[in-house]
Amino acid sequence: MKKKKNKLPDFDKMSLEEEARWWDTHDLGDYWDEFKDVDIIFELQKPKDETVVVRLQKSLKERLEKVAEAKGLNISSLARMWLIERLQASKP
Repeated sequence: MKKKKNKLPDFDKMSLEEEARWWDTHDLGDYWDEFKDVDIIFELQKPKDETVVVRLQKSLKERLEKVAEAKGLNISSLARMWLIERLQASKP
C-alpha cells in the first residue's frame, strides 16, 4: 500500500517569510484532511486567597453587569479590576 503524499510543503525547510507567502496564496480549508486532531487542556487556576461579599443595590449591580458585559468580562472580574485600580491610585 502506497503512502499518501502530503500536500503540504515541508515548512521546516522554509523561512518564515516563505511560509507566510505560501499561506497568503493557499486556503487552510483545502488542507483540513492533512491535519490531526489534538487535545488541548488549559488549567487556568488563579490564586484567590480571600473572598469578600459586597452587597449592592439592584440598580448598581445591573449597571456593573452592563459595563462588564460590554468589556467582555464577568461582573466579579470587573469589580476586582476596579478595586485594584482604585487601591493602587490611592497608595499612601
